[in-house]
Amino acid sequence: MEEDLAMSSDSENLSNGAAAMEADANGAVDSTELSQEYLTKFCREASAAFFKEFGLISHQINSYNDFVKNGIQKLFDSMAEITVEPGFDPSKKGEGEWRYASVRFGKVTLERPRFWTGAKADSDKEFLNLMPRHARLQNMTYSSRLKLEIEMESGERVASGMMDGFRYHGRLAEAFEKFPSQGKFCSENVQNEAAGCLAVYTQTLMKSDKFKTGKEKYLHKEVKSTDKRDVVIGRIPVMVRSDICWMNDLDKGDCDFDHGGYFLIKGAEKVFIAQEQICLKRLWISNKPTWAVSYRSELRRRRVFVKLIEPPKSDYLQGGKVLTLQFLSSTIPLWIMFFALGAASDKEIVDMIDVNTGDASFANILLTTINDADDTCEGFRKGGRALKHIDELINSSRFPPREGIEECINNYLFPTLDGPNQKALFLGYMVKSLLLSYTGRRKCENRDDFRNKRLELAGELLERELRVHIWHAEKRMVKAMQRDLYGNRDMHPIEHYLDASIITNGLSRAFSTGAWAHPFNRTERTAGVVATLRRTNPLQMTADMRKTRQQVLYTGKVGDARYPNPSHWGKLCFLSTPDGENCGLVKNLAITGLVSTKLLEPLVEKLLDCGMEKLVDYPSPASLRGKAKIFLNGDWVGVCEDSFLFVADLKSKRRRKEVPPQVEIKRDLQHGEVRIFTDAGRILRPLLVVENMKKIKEFKGGYTFQSLLDKGVIELIGVEEEEDCQTAWGIKDLLNQKKDKGKSSINYSHCELDLSFLLGLSCGIIPFANHDHARRVLYQSEKHSQQAIGFSSTNPNVRVDTLSHQLFYPQRPLFRTMISECLGTPEYLLGHKGILPKPEYFNGQNAVVAINVHQGYNQEDSLVMNRASLERGMFRTEHMRSYKAEVDNKELLETKRSKPKDRVDFGKVQSKIGRVDSLDDDGFPFVGANLQTGDIVIGRCAESGADHSIKLKHTERGKVQKVVLSANDEGKNFAVVSLRQVRSPCLGDKFSSMHGQKGVLGFLESQENFPFTIQGIVPDIVINPHAFPTRQTPGQLLEAALGKGIACGSSMKYATPFTTASIDVITDQLHRAGYSRWGSERVYDGRTGEMVRSLIFMGPTFYQRLIHMAEDKVKFRNTGPVHPLTRQPVADRKRFGGIKFGEMERDCLLAHGAAANLYERLFTLSDFSQMQICHKCSNIANVIQRPVPGGRKIRGAYCRFCESAENIVKVNVPYGAKLLCQELFSMGICVKFETEQR
Repeated sequence: MEEDLAMSSDSENLSNGAAAMEADANGAVDSTELSQEYLTKFCREASAAFFKEFGLISHQINSYNDFVKNGIQKLFDSMAEITVEPGFDPSKKGEGEWRYASVRFGKVTLERPRFWTGAKADSDKEFLNLMPRHARLQNMTYSSRLKLEIEMESGERVASGMMDGFRYHGRLAEAFEKFPSQGKFCSENVQNEAAGCLAVYTQTLMKSDKFKTGKEKYLHKEVKSTDKRDVVIGRIPVMVRSDICWMNDLDKGDCDFDHGGYFLIKGAEKVFIAQEQICLKRLWISNKPTWAVSYRSELRRRRVFVKLIEPPKSDYLQGGKVLTLQFLSSTIPLWIMFFALGAASDKEIVDMIDVNTGDASFANILLTTINDADDTCEGFRKGGRALKHIDELINSSRFPPREGIEECINNYLFPTLDGPNQKALFLGYMVKSLLLSYTGRRKCENRDDFRNKRLELAGELLERELRVHIWHAEKRMVKAMQRDLYGNRDMHPIEHYLDASIITNGLSRAFSTGAWAHPFNRTERTAGVVATLRRTNPLQMTADMRKTRQQVLYTGKVGDARYPNPSHWGKLCFLSTPDGENCGLVKNLAITGLVSTKLLEPLVEKLLDCGMEKLVDYPSPASLRGKAKIFLNGDWVGVCEDSFLFVADLKSKRRRKEVPPQVEIKRDLQHGEVRIFTDAGRILRPLLVVENMKKIKEFKGGYTFQSLLDKGVIELIGVEEEEDCQTAWGIKDLLNQKKDKGKSSINYSHCELDLSFLLGLSCGIIPFANHDHARRVLYQSEKHSQQAIGFSSTNPNVRVDTLSHQLFYPQRPLFRTMISECLGTPEYLLGHKGILPKPEYFNGQNAVVAINVHQGYNQEDSLVMNRASLERGMFRTEHMRSYKAEVDNKELLETKRSKPKDRVDFGKVQSKIGRVDSLDDDGFPFVGANLQTGDIVIGRCAESGADHSIKLKHTERGKVQKVVLSANDEGKNFAVVSLRQVRSPCLGDKFSSMHGQKGVLGFLESQENFPFTIQGIVPDIVINPHAFPTRQTPGQLLEAALGKGIACGSSMKYATPFTTASIDVITDQLHRAGYSRWGSERVYDGRTGEMVRSLIFMGPTFYQRLIHMAEDKVKFRNTGPVHPLTRQPVADRKRFGGIKFGEMERDCLLAHGAAANLYERLFTLSDFSQMQICHKCSNIANVIQRPVPGGRKIRGAYCRFCESAENIVKVNVPYGAKLLCQELFSMGICVKFETEQR
């Protein structure tokens, strides 16, 4: 690793590293100009430009922006016209004919977030701009009004003949399915009207000149009224920092760490978790439960399956299976479908399938399939018999379609392909793929491979949920309109029928509950789509927005989904995943992972320029043999003669900005295919193009990442395309490729910017992560780094988080990593020695850590800390907790018509539940008030005198930091009181290094009792040496040694995973600074002043204070509140509940012989009770009031079995046992107790 530090370029030349798809004689890189130092610096600057261009959460914002610009309009355009009929109730018909209405949707407009103030309509202050901080403080939803252009027509219809009595109130296309000619004519008339309308009209079936029009009758529509207007149909939540957010136009936001990408729903921050879904753009070949190839679609009717099944008759060829086609819930013989698509002979079909018929396995299957088709339908090769037979099969299914067979084939069988010839060729390709897989010449699809997956983000998820609520609003609108179509009722404006609250409340409910629309089943909801954004520190906030999730039905049986897949390389972090049931199912994007958006630019013309030929240019299937197939998003669009030259030309266009950079190009030489993808949800990552490295010298005076893409120096590579790349692991591997004798060097086509970019954000900033055990890296990345207390926000004055922590003196670590340096913000002035001031992803402080034992106080992961360091402010934090209370405002109270005595308002009253000494007359404490447990923090009372105040629970205390009084858009006034508490580390608080070495504070030692070095350095933390061998974290030792050298002024500061310097470089650095090579030092005992015989390893290490503190978890009680049924202590700590004391605690006390302690803990202080037992019959005696001779009545224990009050014994039992006996007695089970009389 010393070669990393050597900046000489004499022996670091680029040889044979510029192999590429294009042959360029001038493409060799000048080895005298591009040295390792120069290229390493370029990679660092290019990486910084990448993060400046895309950031870390651009995939969330880009997906939402695409939905706002294109997706939402496409959603409404996909909805056909809505035609509404009356209910045909004769008693309500009135005069005239039946009236009908039609509604059409037009242009969609989204406003920027604003809220209504209640002022007059002509006033400038009717609406005010709603900023994210306003929505956060006022518990409002940061949303935009959705306006839709709608036009309505209404009138009457006079119908005769077969149209009489036909009812429809759904889509217009469905209304005339049984009458194709009339329906087509009417649809054409409607389309001539303006887009987006609601119409009321009449329709009359009139005669026509058949010789001129070809139709005997047609529907004549007479429009009675038309209403066209822009209607607000609901509100859609707005993503912060998106194109329609107010913060997008501001140079500086409220918080320097806030990059947007989340929603504000009723004041709570919600974020989407990217959902892994199977890609529908690819054929799916599977062998379970049977061999099949699937053409999948979101619509059930468009799904096509070709299956290999056992032959129905045993007299077929031995070993031959039958190919069948499943289409529209019907099983169709494959050969008959080919003839229905226009095949002229069996030879032509075999040419379409394009397999080697000389292979017996192929020939047997094809012959068996032909025999099965002949037995099923004789003579299907002649006179359209095949089409007729398929029509009979489809109509005999359980849910037959209403369209004719030709229309079904055009609309539902491969709808993206034109003409029956292309459909037949694609069907032949499906059969070929299945036969190759069945014979072992092609692999089945792997559902865990990311080439078969797509990520669903904000755009796709919002479209799915919005479609459900639009469908619901449409049904409600149709029912409301039907009532006004009777008689002579007047039609109201469209706002009267379209309830905007359905969409608004539906989306808000989905975000709040997390129950999202299922991707395939409309009636089901799925969880795990929306999560509340956590803000313990900026690293946790960013990591939450970079998570992906794979939905499984049952977490116990998921196959290999939990294991890392080779396709995750560079796209997903192979270390960052939670432990437990979600291990491997919830993943994190790699640091340079980008998610593609859907490209609207057509590519067919560009493909034709590169040498593609369309399928329509080939008259026969045999002429396609030997040519490479070209697929665009799964559709067969053409063929080419030479796939190598075609792909080379297309990639060259992509590197010259003629083709969008997100286009993914895959050349499959084995199967003779070229697959091109432009759809959304693919994960891409940047790689350095070796052949264009000569262009680096052209960039002078700075550059952007987009300019690097335009010049082809860097390109975005997808999962499939990366299989064709020869990628060097780094600049060093690229330059130092040496030729061995008799062996040729690797011709690299691409190079990694840095190997640490294979990891996620929270993993890539761990120093020497490649030296640690993977489990410890996982602990740090998924747990400790996201629980570390840092500086969570720079705008705490305009936030009222329920719970937040803040470190008083956050520090930057001494070391650097490639990721942490590239994430700096270039707009800021450079700090000391060029360090970019972007430290928010590190949350902790640098402490001098000694690895030693200290009087037994640091065993079992305990830490011993320097009391003087803590008093100087080390790891001092601020704990903020907010308390909220709300009341109804006056306007809402008037609408509710509630009783005056039930009205609740803020105010100060003498309370019986707590102290009100710190409250002002308005019911709120003054800023700076010191509140303790039992104090009233917010005073509320009803006019009847009932007390509804908020009281500080057990262990809660603090000083009042701020008081916020506001109102939301639901008619509620609410108040928020924030309490501040300064906390220095105490015994039991949890700390962790960046290597998963967690531990709790076990002892606070005075500084004068600590060991000290000859320079007088006293450690801040002492950790036990036994923590390292079993946990296998030598990375922490390397960090301490490197930090020691950096503190002494050494130049080597990088601790980047996979590209760090060798141990020899670190030890030499320490030796030059005057220390031992291995970092050990001679120390002196602080108690005796004697020199300690053993050497102690000591060095600065970055430590984190976690949110787990003893003050939040300490629990103590003698006796207190009990449950009313079991009389056992309640379970909540804040309710002064009991201490959990289970079997393991019982076993510990038994081992110590503490029977009396057990008796006290589990009985005396829990649910002590007494019971009366009859010593004679061993049954429970009841305490009753009974008469005695003399007419008196006495109360006492009495056995109803013996009918005697003698021999009654009083025993001490837990109340739970007594309750159990009584419940058993109620079921007829008698429990007897053996007792002894004393």
